[in-house]
Amino acid sequence: MASDFALKVPPELEAESRLRTVQYFVTHRPWLDLYGVHVRPVAPFGSASSKPFVDPALIHRCLPDELLSEVFARMTPYTLGRAACVCRKWRYTIRNPVFWRSACLKAWQLSGVVENYKILQSRYESSWRKMWLLRPRVRTDGLYVSRNTYIRAGIAEWKVTNPVHVVCYFRYIRFFPSGKFLYKNSSQKVKDVVKCMNSRASKADCVFSGHYTLSDDKIEAAVLYPGMRPTVWRIRLRLRGTTAGANNRMDLLSLVTSGVSDNEVNGPDEDILGVVEGWEEDETHNPDVPAVSHKRGLKAFVFVPFEEVETSDLNLPVDKMDYYVAG
Repeated sequence: MASDFALKVPPELEAESRLRTVQYFVTHRPWLDLYGVHVRPVAPFGSASSKPFVDPALIHRCLPDELLSEVFARMTPYTLGRAACVCRKWRYTIRNPVFWRSACLKAWQLSGVVENYKILQSRYESSWRKMWLLRPRVRTDGLYVSRNTYIRAGIAEWKVTNPVHVVCYFRYIRFFPSGKFLYKNSSQKVKDVVKCMNSRASKADCVFSGHYTLSDDKIEAAVLYPGMRPTVWRIRLRLRGTTAGANNRMDLLSLVTSGVSDNEVNGPDEDILGVVEGWEEDETHNPDVPAVSHKRGLKAFVFVPFEEVETSDLNLPVDKMDYYVAG
């Protein structure tokens, strides 16, 4: 039997009282409405309507995490950076230090494993990914290109006009992680030169092989020009980048050519950098080939990845390349 002293609550107030009670258990998240049906809020604790979360992406349902990691392990570091922008799951998976450790040990294999671990702990807080982004390195997935121009006087006709010609040529460098690099000086465009910038290049391609060393952001490199009077081409470069981790620019600090004696060189495959590493800038070992420090043709190098050689602006004619800036 109901008590006569029971308080009768109107239906409107009873509904509002229940709503306020529910608010203590469910946190309002108005920003979730911006995502539509793709983001599902977590159901309250003890709710009978709680369901297991199912990822709406088809690739996540069909591809297990182990196989996804195997795919990422076979990608280049720059492809991993693009893949990390696909979704949140890929981003956290790609942050696994295993991927970046293998990339760092390959990029700086000349330093040795022990030295790389010391640098990792002392400078980069034991983060392989941070080391990859902040430590200067040479890129091996493309070509470094330096575009140079000079004016050459033409032949005067009828003593009325004095024509001049704008001559454009390129310096091409391709680095390898093993400490070797290929060099070519040519007026050909990037899309034509990239076909012969490999270890199978013939003498007709005029591609020369040399060795380099990397110390912080400084590069020391040397190439031997064989012939009746062997000539050594020595350069000093400085790495930089337009963004963190890009390493897509190289400043040419100095370029010196000097002679070398025949008894100092055993062949074109010899490490010529080890022979001339202690030489002075004006030192030469062949009186017929004096040392010359070149002051022209020292434009900065721009990096062009292999996948962009066909569409690079460096393939344009000289009159359409006015907006090209090497620095």
